[in-house]
Amino acid sequence: MTKLRIAAIGAGSMPRSRSRAYFGVITKLTDMYELCAVCDHDAARAKAAAQAYGVAATYTDVEEMLRGEQPDVALRLTPTDSCVCMCTKAAEHGCHVLTEIPIAPTLPMADAIIDACERNGVKLEVAENVWLWPQERLKRQIVEAGLLGTLTHARLVYPCGSYHGFNGIRMIIGAEPERVLGYAGEAALLPTTSYGGEPMTEAFWETGVVEFPDGVACLYEMPPKGREPRRLWEIEGTHGYLAGDELVLYEEGREVRYPIEWVEREQDGEPLLECVRINTDPPVAWHNPYARYGISAMDDVAKAAILESMYRAVIDDAEPAYGARNARRDQELCIAVRESARQGSVWMTLPIESPTALEQRLHDEFQRRYGCHPVNDIDAQMAVAFDRISVMWTVAGWL
Repeated sequence: MTKLRIAAIGAGSMPRSRSRAYFGVITKLTDMYELCAVCDHDAARAKAAAQAYGVAATYTDVEEMLRGEQPDVALRLTPTDSCVCMCTKAAEHGCHVLTEIPIAPTLPMADAIIDACERNGVKLEVAENVWLWPQERLKRQIVEAGLLGTLTHARLVYPCGSYHGFNGIRMIIGAEPERVLGYAGEAALLPTTSYGGEPMTEAFWETGVVEFPDGVACLYEMPPKGREPRRLWEIEGTHGYLAGDELVLYEEGREVRYPIEWVEREQDGEPLLECVRINTDPPVAWHNPYARYGISAMDDVAKAAILESMYRAVIDDAEPAYGARNARRDQELCIAVRESARQGSVWMTLPIESPTALEQRLHDEFQRRYGCHPVNDIDAQMAVAFDRISVMWTVAGWL
């Protein structure tokens, strides 16, 4: 197989960060990738990451790295607010782009990234992981096998970063949402420390309904912060439902439960995931194609699938498995819920045809915080020290 040279923009602040986890997976996909360089504005951080994963080249300047290494793929792992400038610069250097989630805080920012990649003839993949977790791949197979009968509705609770939850629901249902109704507000909290480290006495909350074709509705909630985070998504049909890690089927007036089983074998003294399955008659199973690389952990399996999607897109000149358009749709649902609430809880038809008031507030906060426009001032953004916490947190309470 042809190897692609992949360069990381962002080294991660800690040894167990998401960035470093990506490096670990990349170095196992030895027939697909060579991790050729790590770039971070903190030279010591870049050096530490490079040494940990056997990478020869380190940089503190992104464009210097792109010119010097000429990688096939740039993996953006920098803060969310940097997405437009980092992706645009990589594309301008003829580099295919793999960017962390979400695709962007606003749809105009997402469109700027998509446009930059299309203009420069490079592939763009977004690192959405939820739909690629083994149990989520199995759930999709269960729906496709018709075990739930006709789908009726879904439930989603996600404490923030709800594009992840919408992604999970949308991929299992296998259809595009048609309209959204939202309701939102703020709740008082006892003084606490926010995700970004600042004092916090109020928290955003939101709820809504997302309608899919054929009357399938998703009931959604983002509860206020200050409680134990709880994430769930459930899919219900005429013959049963998926809840947590089990399938429940209606059989002769009873609810029969089929837990999702994780089947492992031992390799070099460590457990290795072979498949996830349910023991219906016949059984349904999703087999781990990355076991041969020694990749087993749930999110590492997802990372491997994302990296393979990018690899196939480049090598085969194909569309990425998830892609920017799907990423844009998931973020659009978050925006539509909040915009519906702002307009007095009216139905929002999808797709959204023009920028919303929420997106304008996000752009204004970006301008205030960084002193440049989020879409137009790309060169100015390259000199910015971006905050770890995005403008989405300040304006909407989203991560």
